Amino acid sequence: MNMKLEMRIRRQLRPLVLTTSRFSIAVAHRRAGKTVAAVQRLILSGLQCPHENPRCSYIAPTYRQAKDVAWEYLKRYSRPAWGAEPNESELRVTLVNNARLRLYGAENAEAMRGLYHDDAILDEYADMAPSVWPEVVRPGLSDRKGRALFIGTPKGRNGFYSIYDAAGVQEDWSRHMLKASETGILAASELAAAQRDMTPEQYAQEYECSFDAAILGAYYGKEVAEAERLGRIGVVPFEPSLPVHVAWDLGIGDSTALWFFQIAGGEVRVCSHYENHGHPLSHYAAEIAARTTGLPQGIDWVPHDARVRSLETGRTRVETLISLGRKPRLVPAHKIDDGINAARLTMAHCWFDADGTRNGLEALRQYRSEYDEKAKVFRPTPRHDWTSHSADAFRYLAMAWREIAPVVVPKPRLAEIVIGGESTVTLDQLWRDAERGSASQRI
Repeated sequence: MNMKLEMRIRRQLRPLVLTTSRFSIAVAHRRAGKTVAAVQRLILSGLQCPHENPRCSYIAPTYRQAKDVAWEYLKRYSRPAWGAEPNESELRVTLVNNARLRLYGAENAEAMRGLYHDDAILDEYADMAPSVWPEVVRPGLSDRKGRALFIGTPKGRNGFYSIYDAAGVQEDWSRHMLKASETGILAASELAAAQRDMTPEQYAQEYECSFDAAILGAYYGKEVAEAERLGRIGVVPFEPSLPVHVAWDLGIGDSTALWFFQIAGGEVRVCSHYENHGHPLSHYAAEIAARTTGLPQGIDWVPHDARVRSLETGRTRVETLISLGRKPRLVPAHKIDDGINAARLTMAHCWFDADGTRNGLEALRQYRSEYDEKAKVFRPTPRHDWTSHSADAFRYLAMAWREIAPVVVPKPRLAEIVIGGESTVTLDQLWRDAERGSASQRI
């Protein structure tokens, strides 16, 4: 079979396309040509794969983004190696050796479960849910020892940063940093113009690949960073004597997110977080029961639309939750802006369990307003993406927690007792001494 496949790969991007590392990650400035390089690598991987029926995947944050950004490139560069006409409905190209190159969107990551990948490229991984790689894509590489490439621009110290940081010390990994000031891909005059038009933080993130610049338009980034700085993100187990409350965001044909929390005086102890997709309410009720076995049950805080009666079942979701043994209560009605402000204020009272709320905290860090590139302003409404459900559920927590009567530990009944056989004091006096920290001196 005679086939001539010519590719002009940018010198600065050749390490991404031709690397021999099994896993690699590239942090690249805007307009560096990383998507073209990703497509070129995908084609070469498909043609060179030693396995039967190679499968190589390009994954973007959304299916629409994958189509808009990469589909035309994939068809253009792979044309000499086509084994059949591209499948437009599946965004799939089949090569002469039966290798299938396909585009996916990470917003529906569950659809990729069970698939194998000989090579997987995750473009703009910073915009994906942190579960996409470890829970969905990575297992699909195991049996055929597939490869993976992460590419993108920073958006704070999130999962993309963690992978980049770890790649520096892990075997089978390589990492690359492509700053605009170093690659020479963009003209100096263009970079100067960009610096004039952007804030220093925006320029540092988009062109100099800074992970330390704040996520643009983030609602809770500063509050989460402050909680981390003050040590309020750590080990926060469930307290056996306190009721466990759950704040829900109820999705219809979408994700449902849960925050598990307890109230101790003025503290909001956020001990766990859970989010899933495409399951009935019974699944989430079972998950709550499994996580809170033996603990006092509190209130299930649900949004007002939980009162809407389903046309399919004739029941409201409040009624369904009651039938499952839950205790639903509607979150106080509020405007989104007021809820976001309440969430910001609530952060100062929150203690988060780092392991139990890891994915939820990442969603809060990245929850942001949409930026209007044309008008050069942030839109007044939140961006709807993978962060939305967890962020909405936390907003409901923020509107609800002050409604919960704090658990008051009763003082002991007044009585006289003898300490050490020498002096007589009352338990009330011991209680006051304990509050002053002097009870141990008596005992």
